[in-house]
Amino acid sequence: MDNSEQLVEQYLIGLNRGAVIFEPNGNIPPDFSLESTIGVEVRRLNQNYEYSDGSAKGLETLAIPLWQRLHRLLPSIGPSIDGESWFVGTDFRRPIGRWAPLWTRIRRELVSFMVAPNRKQCTLPVTVNFQLDLIRASKDHGSFFLLGASSDGDSGGWVMGEVGKNLQLCIAEKEKKIAPYRAKYSEWWLILPDHIDFGVDPEDHERYRTWLMPNLRHSFAKIVLLDPRNHHRWFEL
Repeated sequence: MDNSEQLVEQYLIGLNRGAVIFEPNGNIPPDFSLESTIGVEVRRLNQNYEYSDGSAKGLETLAIPLWQRLHRLLPSIGPSIDGESWFVGTDFRRPIGRWAPLWTRIRRELVSFMVAPNRKQCTLPVTVNFQLDLIRASKDHGSFFLLGASSDGDSGGWVMGEVGKNLQLCIAEKEKKIAPYRAKYSEWWLILPDHIDFGVDPEDHERYRTWLMPNLRHSFAKIVLLDPRNHHRWFEL
């Protein structure tokens, strides 16, 4: 049993849904059975950026520092106004320049948008290599701005877009793999330790439902993104 399977086993046991059996039919699908009626497949979800010299680096080490800084910055700009909150997406490619001037420009653009009398969905150019995409949220989130999707022009797509793209690849791979065995279980689950976004925070659930889930196609009864650092943190798609 590898690390991903150990993590998923802990998650399944924590559901208190009955017996959890690893490879109940041997070295064929499913990876686990639950309640003897549910087949569970496990797949690590990750994405890498390949450099021209052939070396590779995980997306999480390229985009997460920027993501974390924005996650802290946006709520500090101000509270929601009359129940109005906005998702702020980013679209960037390297080099983005020094952090301090970038944050000054980002704050200036967002404050100008916040005080504008007629606010509409738009794109705000911050620098040549960095822009902000604003989409109004469907409900009040407490702060006027909250983090939306991120598009890394060097790595080939949004962080969430990469989740979606790799999810679809995993789904296709697993649906093909379990096809001969589908009749053995009343339903099938796909559990994915998420090494791209590293779990989904509760405040980001609406962002995932708005940006990702409408385009996701699959035949699994349940798909779960699992924080690889903590099996208690999970999000069902």
